[in-house]
Amino acid sequence: MENIKWEELGFGYIRTDYNIRSTWKDGKWSEPRLCTDENVTIHMASTALHYGQTAFEGAKAFMGADGKVRLFRIEENARRMQSSAEYLMMAVPPIELFVKMTEEVVRANARFIPPYGSGASLYIRPFLFGSGANVGVKPAEQYEFIIFVTPVGPYFKAGFQPIQAIIDRDHDRAAPLGTGHIKAGGNYGASLLSGDICHRKGYQSAIYLDAAHKQYIDEAGAANFFGIKNNTYVTPKSHSVLPSITNMSLRDLAADLGLNVEERLVDYRELAEFEEAGACGTAAVISPIGEVYDPQDDRHYIFGDGKSAGPVSTKLYNLLRGIQLGDEPDTHGWVTFVEL
Repeated sequence: MENIKWEELGFGYIRTDYNIRSTWKDGKWSEPRLCTDENVTIHMASTALHYGQTAFEGAKAFMGADGKVRLFRIEENARRMQSSAEYLMMAVPPIELFVKMTEEVVRANARFIPPYGSGASLYIRPFLFGSGANVGVKPAEQYEFIIFVTPVGPYFKAGFQPIQAIIDRDHDRAAPLGTGHIKAGGNYGASLLSGDICHRKGYQSAIYLDAAHKQYIDEAGAANFFGIKNNTYVTPKSHSVLPSITNMSLRDLAADLGLNVEERLVDYRELAEFEEAGACGTAAVISPIGEVYDPQDDRHYIFGDGKSAGPVSTKLYNLLRGIQLGDEPDTHGWVTFVEL
């Protein structure tokens, strides 16, 4: 791909050769089919458009120094998609179908996988929606499951450099559909206004507090939040928090490094106690947070020197990326290889 400057990629959409699709109709999924068309034809009365019967996932494929292509915890993405589908009364894609389609679409677009050392990866976007028409409020009788891929660079332009965040009490992001035992994806549409406001104020991310009390940290924009203090990895426990596969992995890696791990309520005033803070997710990986500004109290919370990533965040980032790229041993069995 001589026309792509891999090291300069941002987090956006670039057309690739194929997407892959399967249709649920008459109680069964069709055989996956590769497609070159970027467009989707949908009935104007589809349940996706009117009743929000739609869910998406995010994953990545990585090229290693050994020339092998790796998927990271792809079965966890499949399980989370299943939970989203169950919650929204949609047809549930089997894990085997999800993984098979992912491998096939990555293989079909192999020339778009960024090379090792570029800092880029192939982003994988599976999505499921009700394509059947209904006027009454009830589930559709037909569903489409589609996966497209696109090469991407870092979600935040700075890459693995500290970002600045602002506490947003005025705009509640719609809670993802997770409720205790249900682990589901969410809808980021309600975060667009808040994100636009924080960007215009010069911040890269908003820190959302719980809607009921405006006291406990939920998430960091489109990513989970974590903090480090007293040799402990702390992350919010909330029904409104997207169950991040990256955060789940970081908790395991933190324990491997000898840190204590706490998933609990995190009062925003505890920001003053953290030695490090960060946003984490498939897109962001880890984005260290150098500073959080609270406009209500006119207070700045600064982590470390505010300009460089802390030692624990750096270790976790290097270890996670090392596993994804094959530079570190996959002791947890998280990697799936894609034969090209």
